Amino acid sequence: MDGPLSGIRVVELGTLIAAPFAARLFAEFGAEVIKIEQPGSGDPLRTWRKLHQGTSLWWYLQSRNKKSIAIDLKSPDGRDVALRLAAQADVVIENFKPGSLEKLGLGWDVLSKLNPDLTLVRISGYGQTGPYRDRSGFGAIGEAMGGLRFTTGDPDSPPARVGISIGDSLASLHGVIGALMSLLRVKTGQGRGQVVDVSLYESVFNLMESLVPEYDLMGHVRTRTGGALPGISPSNTYPSSDGRHVVIAGNSDAIFKRLMQVVGRPDLADDPALASNDGRVRSNALLDAAIAAWTSERTMDEILARLDAADVPAGRIYSVADIVDDPHYAARDMILPTELPGDVTVKMPGIAPKLSDTPGAVRWSGPTLGQHTDEVLTALGLQPADIAQLRRSGAVQ
Repeated sequence: MDGPLSGIRVVELGTLIAAPFAARLFAEFGAEVIKIEQPGSGDPLRTWRKLHQGTSLWWYLQSRNKKSIAIDLKSPDGRDVALRLAAQADVVIENFKPGSLEKLGLGWDVLSKLNPDLTLVRISGYGQTGPYRDRSGFGAIGEAMGGLRFTTGDPDSPPARVGISIGDSLASLHGVIGALMSLLRVKTGQGRGQVVDVSLYESVFNLMESLVPEYDLMGHVRTRTGGALPGISPSNTYPSSDGRHVVIAGNSDAIFKRLMQVVGRPDLADDPALASNDGRVRSNALLDAAIAAWTSERTMDEILARLDAADVPAGRIYSVADIVDDPHYAARDMILPTELPGDVTVKMPGIAPKLSDTPGAVRWSGPTLGQHTDEVLTALGLQPADIAQLRRSGAVQ
């Protein structure tokens, strides 16, 4: 079955996380994604974290459904190959430091003249303009500048980080959204291609809710609140008697009343001062203490059963072991078996979102370096002798 992006060609020039994750989403939904890698070394992600036969498990996930072509972009012949690919592409995705693409002779001025319908997604730390554009920026820096780190962690502890590269991933999603909007404009005849300028810090900042107007109008600086959701009550993480933690969200008016009945506090359920969220926020410590007193005397299974019966949103905090063993993950195909070299089968994350008529699919895992070089170059019209000459010159691997 063809995916919804079947017929779309994407050229990926990025490494590691942000641009490759964006390109992976295109590949999972049917686009032809051609990943350009440096001959000899390839994307550094190939050797990050846990390895299987010398290749990162993260690589097999991040690069599934992609074609790998090894090109030296610094060589004239390699640059020419990249230009030929861009001329036939719908989207080019890169995450180099601003100005790097121009130094390679692959800037927007060149690409847009070659292919006026091209969409160029540019992911960088600070964006393509502004006083910080030339600074080096990784996802962690974007999380800090975007405001996320200042609000993450316990009140009495230094700012914490989420245990994944959330800044890069958020930038990837913004890149895909921007690219799809640009593609829609082109494919419906409304206009030509354009640059999608995505910065890491802005992608994080875009999720920071009412942070700015609260500060501007009221002088309120939102800071770290541990497991609680600031300004919304009750919504927090509470202990169970068997040493685990449960997240309970009792913050709508009706749910709050049901939650207080379950925890044996009908007096709080009927208190007019707690009937709406603003009153509950003022008494948040009291409510958290009442809920924690109830959860700490019960096992996780009992807590979840009681709250589910009362239609109160709650859930235990999942470890990866919980995820892999969970029947709901399995029922929605969010854990998929993947074949690796050496006749090894490994579980990998499934595909989201779920499309009813044209769902995404995994056709193969991350390729070896330059695995598709001959195939891609042949499709560009190069003859075997031409490809051999490019190899002799070192322009391709």
